[in-house]
Amino acid sequence: MRLDKHLHQCLGISRSQASQLLKAGRISVNSLIIKSGAQHVTEQDSILLDDKPLDTPGEKLYYFMLHKPQGYVCANGDASHPGITRLFDLPCASELHAAGRLDADTTGLVLVTNDGQWSHRVTSPRKQCDKTYRVWLAEPVSPETEEIFAKGILLRSETQVTRPAQLATITLQEVLLTIHEGKYHQVKRMFAAVGNHVERLHRERIGELVLDADLPEGSYRELTPEEISLF
Repeated sequence: MRLDKHLHQCLGISRSQASQLLKAGRISVNSLIIKSGAQHVTEQDSILLDDKPLDTPGEKLYYFMLHKPQGYVCANGDASHPGITRLFDLPCASELHAAGRLDADTTGLVLVTNDGQWSHRVTSPRKQCDKTYRVWLAEPVSPETEEIFAKGILLRSETQVTRPAQLATITLQEVLLTIHEGKYHQVKRMFAAVGNHVERLHRERIGELVLDADLPEGSYRELTPEEISLF
């Protein structure tokens, strides 16, 4: 592990703060003053701050609820869109990833963590973790759509129908859709399969966890222990 990352984990400081400690000559590794954060260290090394040993905790695990805005991707970013970790003004931002993805033009609830096992529990098809989306449509929803989705629908390029989904109508062109799987662009493809088009898409819920109504777009908060244990 890099020395600056080790200092970040042990002391809870940013990389720039770790760099300041190093430049000041306050960090020694095996009795040698080290001023480069790129120095690699192991558990066997003796690392001191002002001649006092550092505690060596395991990696701290982070769990966040993010209200994703449009224009961000749930990855490291691409030529057209920044990644969601750019929204996190935290030293741990580079360690985070999304537990499940939303398209760049989709808003709403994203769970963000550095815990790979927890992330897998959220996204594993075996868990059948249901997700609820608010959907704005180009055309009025047809009366038979609810029954079609409840039975399952065969999407283009798929060999099996979707799992039964629940559709609740708010207005003729605004609905709530709950699905129990995560096929590629599934909500958009489901409505396309019945001759409609999704104009806007917003995820409100993952499992039992609902996006905070008062959390602004682009903002995040840590999950409570009770929320973390839901997955």
